[in-house]
Amino acid sequence: MTHSFEEPAPDRSLSDRLNRPLAVGNRILSKRLVLAPLSKLGNIAFRELVAGFGGYGLLFSEMAGARAIPHGNGHHKSGFMWRTGELADLVCQIYGDDPEEMAIAARRVEAEGFFGVDINLGCSVAAVCKHNCGAALLKSPALAGRIISAVRKAVSVPVFVKFRTGWRDDPEAAAEFGRRFEEAGADALTFHPRVAPDIRTRPPKWAYIGRVKDAVSIPVFGNGNVFDAADCERMLRTTGCDGVALGRIAAARPWIFAEWTEGFQPEPKIYGQTARELLKLLLTHFEPSLALRRFYKFAPYFAANFRFGHTFYSRVYRAKSIEALQAILTDFFSTPPDLLGSPNPNLFS
Repeated sequence: MTHSFEEPAPDRSLSDRLNRPLAVGNRILSKRLVLAPLSKLGNIAFRELVAGFGGYGLLFSEMAGARAIPHGNGHHKSGFMWRTGELADLVCQIYGDDPEEMAIAARRVEAEGFFGVDINLGCSVAAVCKHNCGAALLKSPALAGRIISAVRKAVSVPVFVKFRTGWRDDPEAAAEFGRRFEEAGADALTFHPRVAPDIRTRPPKWAYIGRVKDAVSIPVFGNGNVFDAADCERMLRTTGCDGVALGRIAAARPWIFAEWTEGFQPEPKIYGQTARELLKLLLTHFEPSLALRRFYKFAPYFAANFRFGHTFYSRVYRAKSIEALQAILTDFFSTPPDLLGSPNPNLFS
């Protein structure tokens, strides 16, 4: 039996909360719902897909290495790719461990016209942390502070910092990070309340977001396990955070911003349309083999919407050419898929 996705329409009070303007540094956001930085997922093609639906306050790029930024535009490995039309609402996330290199990268980001720059203190994957970047810098808070200060002095655009609880489960340490980052010059914080070694094995501790919010005077965006409108409302209400950064649910349902802020109501056909449009956009911005790999990255999150999501994902992952993938999408979406009300946690991890 096929049925449509029928999440209850967001309460008007939620859209009111999300559509209130918010000052960040010297800029104003029209909405408080933003796309969180997503490595490999938040690429230029996916952002263009999200932009087609609208409803967000800001988009964040996938992380870009500070050493590569001054020398490139469109370098696939660096992630430093953008469309001119998105720059007014796009924040470039950068990572590195050297204050001077980060400042130079930030100046290039500002010169290109981005809304702002985001400093990655949250990525905990080994490939990043072994170079003392991302969440590894939370072990060296003084160095993290010097990086933020150097970036702040280098640019006039808003400076964001995304960070985790730290390497031990200590809410007061998280609050102290927030204070230190504000003092160093951050204009806004995005806080994911998990310890760095925890790759989503335990629920995020939303109460810690409230501790960080109480410790600073700058805006705080909460992040972590917001999967439906009720979650979003509850995070805002219980933590006092100023806005919400969406990650996995945005990958699964790229129209979610328009749904929660503008009342957009998705129909079942949107799933097939979205999958085909993303593939088209990936092929616009990447050569075919890389476009295929980026679609593989997207597929498990999108598959989490479907009752037979494992079948969809396994078929996509077995596709070894663009033509094979196109045929799979045509076949799978030839009839409306059987949808789940909430994403399948076995795929949505």
